[in-house]
Amino acid sequence: MLSRPRRNRQSSAIRALVRERELTPGHLVQPIFLLPDPHARLPVVSLPGTFRLGIEEVVQEVAGCLALGIRSFIMFPAVPEQHKDKTGSYATSPDNFYLHAATRLKTEFPEICLISDVALDPYSTDGHDGLVLNGRIDNDQTLPLIGAMAVAQARAGFDVIGPSEMMDGRVASIRRALDAEGFTDTAIMSYTAKYASAFYGPFRDALDSAPRQLEGVPTDKKTYQMDPANRREALREAALDAAEGADYLMVKPAINYLDIIRELHDAHTLPIAAYHVSGECAMLLAAAERGWLDYRRAASEALLSIRRAGASVIISYFAKDFAGWYHE
Repeated sequence: MLSRPRRNRQSSAIRALVRERELTPGHLVQPIFLLPDPHARLPVVSLPGTFRLGIEEVVQEVAGCLALGIRSFIMFPAVPEQHKDKTGSYATSPDNFYLHAATRLKTEFPEICLISDVALDPYSTDGHDGLVLNGRIDNDQTLPLIGAMAVAQARAGFDVIGPSEMMDGRVASIRRALDAEGFTDTAIMSYTAKYASAFYGPFRDALDSAPRQLEGVPTDKKTYQMDPANRREALREAALDAAEGADYLMVKPAINYLDIIRELHDAHTLPIAAYHVSGECAMLLAAAERGWLDYRRAASEALLSIRRAGASVIISYFAKDFAGWYHE
């Protein structure tokens, strides 16, 4: 037999020589759920091992991640109900604990990459990513609100702005707003292909950000998030975001949409990010807790599959654990 692929699998050294994709902690982004109480540490019951943290706990978490080689973080605010209103005005308030936390983190750890979240749902009494007017999510009236939010976040110290609300024209609107205020070096990681997925449950538990029951208003996000059946639509969204000035294109979720990650990787020269979402991680954790899967092997394989599909940036709740295994 002239050709034997197994010859290149005979030892760990040989396998390392021919490995097509490498996954390192430098590719990973650790999510952070932020609470206003500075010393809070509350578990997310539906996502074991993940916590909602106050800023003092976040500082310790970031220091621990840096020691493992994780240098990038994406932060989400769990906003108390008394700060929520129709237009999400607390998002730009000088008293916003989320903005103060960003400034603190960038002061103490200037070397990190800190990524924001831009959407109304953490701040809105309606629980939708866009502004609800007359029973519908109003795309164009949302744009100035998220533009102002992005500027406030850039001013607080965020390195990368993450618009997740899936409004049409959002990237161009945010880019104009940032540039007008002098934040020309602040990047945009657009949630380009964010699907109306069943796998966001633990995330919404952590932030209490699910859509509210309102008369005449959808209780899901299908009118602005993408249909899981669609592939070509993701290419259209990516082309629009790239033309509007996005610096990264994101696919969310990741595992169920590896084909979309590959499509965007092949079609664009921009870095592709993938969000390994809460439900995808919780599903694997539940199987591991029952002894059906080996957590370390399964989590590592899941992350590697996302990298192999073409993602340069992987946001995952497994980031810190993987980094620990990597250094072993």
